[in-house]
Amino acid sequence: MPDSRSQSIRNIGLLSVVQALGGSNSSIIMSVAALAAVNFAPDQAAATLPVTAMIVGLALATSTATMIIYRLGRTRGLMLGAAIGIPASVVATVAVILGQFYLFAAGLFLVGVSGAFMQQVRFAAADSVAPQFKSQAISWVMFGGVAAGFFGPQLSALTRTWIPGAEYAASFMVIAALSLVSVLVLSGTRLAPTVAPGGATDVGRPLSQLLRLPEIVLPMLGASLSYALMTLIMVAAPLAMVHLCGHSPSEAAGVIQWHVVAMFAPSFVTGAIIKRLGAALVTALGLLLIIACAVIALNGITVAHFTATLVLLGIGWNFGFIGSTSMLAASYRPQEAGRVQAVNEQVVFGASAIASLSSGFLLQLLGWEAINVIAIPVACLAIVLLGLGTWRRAPA
Repeated sequence: MPDSRSQSIRNIGLLSVVQALGGSNSSIIMSVAALAAVNFAPDQAAATLPVTAMIVGLALATSTATMIIYRLGRTRGLMLGAAIGIPASVVATVAVILGQFYLFAAGLFLVGVSGAFMQQVRFAAADSVAPQFKSQAISWVMFGGVAAGFFGPQLSALTRTWIPGAEYAASFMVIAALSLVSVLVLSGTRLAPTVAPGGATDVGRPLSQLLRLPEIVLPMLGASLSYALMTLIMVAAPLAMVHLCGHSPSEAAGVIQWHVVAMFAPSFVTGAIIKRLGAALVTALGLLLIIACAVIALNGITVAHFTATLVLLGIGWNFGFIGSTSMLAASYRPQEAGRVQAVNEQVVFGASAIASLSSGFLLQLLGWEAINVIAIPVACLAIVLLGLGTWRRAPA
């Protein structure tokens, strides 16, 4: 753990910048990847597959990324992950220029691999401060994503036609520049040393035991369902707006912009709210907001309805995801961190990948309304399970 308070503050500031840059990469893809792919996809229902490829890449790489970070150290491991985004961006750009759908999906798959490393930024912050400041550290780092909400969609809209005859191609080239800046920013961090799994005499509790503990399982449940429901609705929204409801691509980009801002802006206060109400209750509130967003979506298809839906979805994700992460970060010992974090990321982004894969097909087969109807009972079930698990733990 860093010796000085000033070093901790410096680390959190730099990691917040990295979160903003990595989040901009994601928001670029979420804003325009499906709109770009629909022009050369073998079928319109497959237009969301490249986005799904990114999430699958993230899900498959999470365990490996975590282990690499714990072998190389946090700073060098995160720098390696950010650097992967550079060739990934080049592949995606060339694919759009050539109209190669599966090459485009491969490029976004590699962006997802890079993102798997970037997801460890929040744990790097939490593990580099005193235990009582973990939730605030996570919140402040996640707050960096507010900038991503503005930069990502705006950069994708600004560069949309920079390469003649290949709409959106230049938007993906921006990811290379943002990834390079991330590498440079990370080089200035001095993060807490990692405890390599199996590298010490006391290696902590075995994974089989850890995965039977409610304090481990409940945060994984909350984070995975919050992320999956957010992905299910968010991935479908731009296609629903443009191809089903007749709104313009710029209007869709604007809605995604405010969604990404809403995902991260509450982080300014989420840590304080968690300290006052508790992480479990904040996670449940996040899931309730996701239910509310689905109800709004079922009541209209104007730009205002989409905006309100996606803003509430973003806030709900923020509460659900940060609340769950805070619960998890307080539940393991330092020597158990690598194993627990690797499994958590696998579960969270595996669920997100399934949601993304389902989103485009559900949109084409059943429509925008059906996606929101599905989200309501799933979120209700998650709240019930979270409540039961918390209640069972209360006597202890």
